[in-house]
Amino acid sequence: MTELEKGPQGRRRGRGARERILSASQQLFRDQGINRTGMDQLCAAAQVSKRTAYQHFTSKDELVAEYLRRFDPDVMPGVFDRTDLTPRERLLAAFEIPASTPLCPYIAAAVELHDPQHPASQYARDYKTAIAARLTETAREAGAANPEQLGEQLALLIDGASARTRVLNSESFPTAAAVAAVLIDNAIPASPPRQPSDDRGTTGSAPVPVGGQ
Repeated sequence: MTELEKGPQGRRRGRGARERILSASQQLFRDQGINRTGMDQLCAAAQVSKRTAYQHFTSKDELVAEYLRRFDPDVMPGVFDRTDLTPRERLLAAFEIPASTPLCPYIAAAVELHDPQHPASQYARDYKTAIAARLTETAREAGAANPEQLGEQLALLIDGASARTRVLNSESFPTAAAVAAVLIDNAIPASPPRQPSDDRGTTGSAPVPVGGQ
């Protein structure tokens, strides 16, 4: 038989309180910010008691950190783990962000919390480090002369486009993608030109003039 609990308004609910709490946090934190969202409001939205909430999350800080983890637990697998794209194409795919995507939640949390030791701030740093590492790894696969530099440049572009999109309320990722393409082309050596070949399939030999002249 399904285990039941009583919510704050006396309504009986099945299992899934943790998911309801996280769902409510995603909505409220995004719409009104982390600091303006109190646990009372969050519990009411999730239809759980505060006692239940603190059974799943020992503090609001822990809840905020888990809220961030839910956004992208595997660090953009839909981009970096694609086998149908070349490494260069995967680098550009990192800029294919839907226009409806809000300001990066990791940036938003770090800016709002003002505490580098907060669990969410620490997780945001870890995530941003992981993004740069995956960009660097992919740049290395693509043959970049300095993959670490290209990875950091592209990570900076992604964050800048996200923040600019939010501040100006206009799409900045297409421009960022165009800049990224230039950086990538400059960082990855061009393939050597193909050598001409004669009818016998030899390469690099000079044509022989008619009459041997």
